[in-house]
Amino acid sequence: MIVINVFVGLVNLLNMDTSLLYMQRGIALLSGGIDSPVAIHLMKERMDIVAAHFHQQPLTDEKEVEKVKELAKILGITKVYLVPFVSVLKALTEKCNHKNYFISSKIAMFKAAELIAEKEKATFLITGENLAQVSSQTLSNLTTITKNLSLEIIRPLLTYDKQDIITIAKKIGTYETSAGPEICSLLGPKHPATKSNPDDIKKELENIDLNKLLKESLDNSEYVTEE
Repeated sequence: MIVINVFVGLVNLLNMDTSLLYMQRGIALLSGGIDSPVAIHLMKERMDIVAAHFHQQPLTDEKEVEKVKELAKILGITKVYLVPFVSVLKALTEKCNHKNYFISSKIAMFKAAELIAEKEKATFLITGENLAQVSSQTLSNLTTITKNLSLEIIRPLLTYDKQDIITIAKKIGTYETSAGPEICSLLGPKHPATKSNPDDIKKELENIDLNKLLKESLDNSEYVTEE
């Protein structure tokens, strides 16, 4: 059952009529790391993509956002939402079980992306998640994330080997920009959970007014466009 939940989005995508797919729009989570730009590259010829980056300024400097803008430019993505997310992340660290931070924060980002999708008339979410690479990407945690969302998630890198992802990143010109220390773990726990229960995480998220926090973040976001 767990495998079905994680793979269903990719299976549905592969079975979809190609002519219909080209009319679809997806919201892609774009971090400053290696994986998400490669995921976007693999999907950009199949659907119209709008990217969303959830930044941690002022805990980080402007280099975080500049890095994402450069990646978007390399990828040819013409619209990127830059969403301030510190208030959401702090609420998660203060009122939810800290060991589940990477799971709950990813769900929060996806839920914000769903709100962007509503505005952009998008029908899919796209992510660079790769099975068992890090804590939030174990089979159990990917299932928890999927079950706490409404829109279908496309994970084109789900079963890729990490070295294969790096090879593609170098080929498409994003590797050098992506390389460097990750900051996604800035507020994360030392020993994150590798297993989770969808209902337990859902209940934890009820400790905060997540919808209000997400709407406030989106109200304070900006987006950059390039024609």
